Amino acid sequence: MPGITARGRDPPPRCFKPAMYRDDAGTCRKESGRGSPMPASRSRTDRWRECLSQLLERGGALEITLPTGGTAKPNASVLWRVRVLAMDEETLTVEQPNAAGQVMELGDGIDLIAVMQIGQNRWMFHTRTLPPTAPAPSGAGRARGLRLMMPGIVERCQRRNFYRISTAELSLPTVECWPLIDPTSVPLAEVANRAQILEMLSSGMTGMTPASLGAEPVLPEVGPKFRASLVNVGGGGAGLMVERGDAGALERCRLFWLRLNLTPHIPAPIAVTARLAHTHVDSTQNIYCGLAFDFAFNPSHRQFVVDQVCRYVGSLQRQQMLEGGRLRRVA
Repeated sequence: MPGITARGRDPPPRCFKPAMYRDDAGTCRKESGRGSPMPASRSRTDRWRECLSQLLERGGALEITLPTGGTAKPNASVLWRVRVLAMDEETLTVEQPNAAGQVMELGDGIDLIAVMQIGQNRWMFHTRTLPPTAPAPSGAGRARGLRLMMPGIVERCQRRNFYRISTAELSLPTVECWPLIDPTSVPLAEVANRAQILEMLSSGMTGMTPASLGAEPVLPEVGPKFRASLVNVGGGGAGLMVERGDAGALERCRLFWLRLNLTPHIPAPIAVTARLAHTHVDSTQNIYCGLAFDFAFNPSHRQFVVDQVCRYVGSLQRQQMLEGGRLRRVA
């Protein structure tokens, strides 16, 4: 029994749970006690529904994308940043993906890959679009929600490869970036970009030829080029990841000329002007920068950019439906 000491009554003896136990299903599991604390990332993986609930309560967002290939050699995937609007036991409702203010329509039964991020940790899961039922909940504005199937399994991405799990891998599109020196030189370059893409589409080309790859694109008056990765698209802008060695370009300029590579669905990179909105340093010391698309110098270019992004999304949906049809015929 506990005794009396100079400091008062001894504390009661600690009760340690057994190292192994069986859950309600009869599965033998290891207890996470004082001697073997469960890592935070593993704990969150086991409690992924709670993490989704926290995102909902805080107005957080997921990133969703249409699969473009397997883990062997995936094509570039555009990630759409969408706010979580509602959830229940079987469904998850998020904002409709959009680009430059234009909603990207997704059909029913389309397979998607979703990314959930908390701090420096990322998780991915497979989901599928569901038919719409009720409108978006109050407080969500006029946005019409996109209903998704609640996942059965959520898997954590390894730090070495933030966008890969055992059943999927995402390859981020590359972006060529130039600091924009003279904004008045933008319209001519955007008109040339539009003419190039439309000509290639009309001739049935699905990518750059060796001759066109060697040719210099028509550019406005710009500074030295650097490269980045397209991390996500949302609202009227995009998020880029810039290597730390090129961080100086972000300090010297606020306007940039971008070329987004969405081949083979769009035969040539899409050119667009963007204004730097904010930056922060990630865990690898690279720079994440949020940019807002800027069409002030050539307003008509907005619709062309939207049309090409819609073409990209439509192409992926058609490809998925065709592959699904082939699989059903084989089965």
